[in-house]
Amino acid sequence: MSVVEDVSASPKCFLDTFAIDTGIHIDKLKMSGKALGDLNVHPATGFDKNTALGKGSLTKSYIENINDNGPELQKKSSSPFSAPINIGDAGSNGLETGNTEVEYIESENLADLPDVDASFNTLLARLDSKDWVSVCEALNNVRQLSIYYKERLLEIIRAVIPLIVKSLRSPRSAVCKTAIMASADIFKAYTDMVIDSFDPLLVQLLLKSSQDKRFVCEAAEAALIAMTTWISPMLLLPKLLPHLTNRNPRIRAKASMCFSRSVPRLGMEGIRAYGIDKLIQIAASQLSDQLPESREAARALAMQLQTIYVNSHVSPNEDSLELVDADSWEAFCHAKLTPLSAQAILRVTSTPKEALVLSFC
Repeated sequence: MSVVEDVSASPKCFLDTFAIDTGIHIDKLKMSGKALGDLNVHPATGFDKNTALGKGSLTKSYIENINDNGPELQKKSSSPFSAPINIGDAGSNGLETGNTEVEYIESENLADLPDVDASFNTLLARLDSKDWVSVCEALNNVRQLSIYYKERLLEIIRAVIPLIVKSLRSPRSAVCKTAIMASADIFKAYTDMVIDSFDPLLVQLLLKSSQDKRFVCEAAEAALIAMTTWISPMLLLPKLLPHLTNRNPRIRAKASMCFSRSVPRLGMEGIRAYGIDKLIQIAASQLSDQLPESREAARALAMQLQTIYVNSHVSPNEDSLELVDADSWEAFCHAKLTPLSAQAILRVTSTPKEALVLSFC
């Protein structure tokens, strides 16, 4: 028996039958025949007694409603941007709103600012704007100022860097990549002058260089290379050191690569001052890392340290270079490292001694 059909036909008969079938006393139903009769037409939904409930009519009505309003909904939800953005031409360089293409201008191709005062005076406000197009424009103004008006931007650089860090955290890739490019330009322009406000910037660049979006990752890696190129290694290495033990293996790997690139820039005297024993311990700890990038960076660092160690123990002779005892490097490793770490370092540095006698600047 169909319950829905009996409701529309005879409410009282339905109550009697329902009470018998379910075992519920008629007095406990709390519903009169009149109340059931009112179910024939529901004022909110418009269903009448002939509506076949339970057969998908509600879903059909809902789908038809969406189909009828589809063009209108699409019109309302479509992006207001229709033209591509040219990221890099800031100020009055022709930024247009768009969502299909983003072009990033390399530093050497950035033009001078047409109105320096206007761009400079509104820079901080635009960097903190909720309009992502305005933020991209301001970030490119930072890049232009660092190239053409370096001294003027230096006046507010401590306020600019936290806003660049904010843009690096943006979920919008265009903002993020433009902020990364601005970071690279700042490293080149100001070198060690930004070291005091450097830590949050470094964290974000390490994160972005280890993410899945390839074009953002590549830009972040280029910024990290600029960082290791332009910032003094004696100042940079202590900043990188905590990230070598980060819980995120990708961050550890990127930090290891930066560390390995920075050490040779210390020079022989700088490495002696920093401590070659400390550096060889760092290299040994990274050799057992789970990511190959970390292990490769550690191998490169170990080879560099062996070269420096051997060169520092070479004594000039009349016509030749006399190397120290063959066991010198091995003895050094065993003296400064645990047995397992010493073996790991010696395995990756087992090259002929003669190949390690190189001029080191």
